[in-house]
Amino acid sequence: MNAHDPSTARGGWTRWLGLVTTRRPDVEGSTDLQEPLAETPAEKRRRHMLEDISSFLIQHHLPVSPGTLGVAHDVVTGANPTLTRLIADHIATGEPITIEWLEEAAQLDEEEGGAQQVHTLIRKLEAAIAQFGSTATAARTATSDYNDALTAQVDELDCSQQPPCGNASAVHALTCLAREMLRRTRDIERELSRSEHETHVLQKQLEEARREAEIDHLTGLPNRRAFEAVFKEEYTDANERGDPLCVAFCDIDRFKRINDTHGHDAGDRVLREVAQSLAALSNDKCHVARHGGEEFVVLLRGVDLEQACSVLDETREKLAARRLMNRSTNAPFGRISFSAGVADVHAYPNRRDALRAADEALFRAKLAGRNRVLAAGQNDWTGFRVIPGSSNSANQG
Repeated sequence: MNAHDPSTARGGWTRWLGLVTTRRPDVEGSTDLQEPLAETPAEKRRRHMLEDISSFLIQHHLPVSPGTLGVAHDVVTGANPTLTRLIADHIATGEPITIEWLEEAAQLDEEEGGAQQVHTLIRKLEAAIAQFGSTATAARTATSDYNDALTAQVDELDCSQQPPCGNASAVHALTCLAREMLRRTRDIERELSRSEHETHVLQKQLEEARREAEIDHLTGLPNRRAFEAVFKEEYTDANERGDPLCVAFCDIDRFKRINDTHGHDAGDRVLREVAQSLAALSNDKCHVARHGGEEFVVLLRGVDLEQACSVLDETREKLAARRLMNRSTNAPFGRISFSAGVADVHAYPNRRDALRAADEALFRAKLAGRNRVLAAGQNDWTGFRVIPGSSNSANQG
């Protein structure tokens, strides 16, 4: 058989991957299958991984390429949690996984990874500078105390009576030495004071940089990283004080259609409009952030589940009643609305489970027709209910 025969090539590759068994000649020259060798645990894991990677590509109708194989590997093995979460969220919307979407997700993952590294570095620098500032302050205080004590000793030598003959030169020498020590320590104190001031300036600059890294520049809202920090703090404090705490996911309805019809610049304007509508809720008890893409997250403290849903539903109704125009084309956007899922945080074992319940409620709101607010059941993980006043038309949004 020709060495370049396709069947031979396929057999070589599959044999190299360990997906077929080899044959061996018997005493009369015929071939029989070898007895299958028992798989080692490592071989079994490798085979399962290859099967899962293949299943992912086949299920989503993706071509076999280095890029898709890498994505499939990261999803199957969990090597890239952020990308895995993005894909899971996209699958939950019912939209297909395409090469174009994967490229966008990979870019977003890369941006988030870089931002996270910068954020971590800023935190480390803040800690190091704070430690240096404390050390400089302590050193300056100790030097100042030493200067005061040394000054008192020098003044005492100057004010003392003339010592007996023979000791005058020794006292004068000690006084001169003490004055030189005092001059030098005052120089050190000034240097430490300047270092302390520079440390405070640098701390302020780093704090500003950290805040800058926690802002979504398109909408002006805090980003997901900032929200995670606030959620953690509010969750701990609300538990200690026994305050109600609810979390909600809000997602702009049919946002892809807006982008496809009017362009991404117009889509950005819609994002900002929705962000401003939700930001109006913000106060010391309500925190709003852009979670990513067209999705926003809201944390409401001090209100129960029904109250939280009513607050969001009122915002939803006001937004849906507006009629926005594309300034570039004067074409109407049509109704701009969002769907939301709300969960009582205390009804779940931890805040992660509460977020997941709110996300599931949002997904069901989309399936129920969009432009509505749904609450996750307080006592179970699957019960959802439509808040009175929410739209029931499957064609709206």
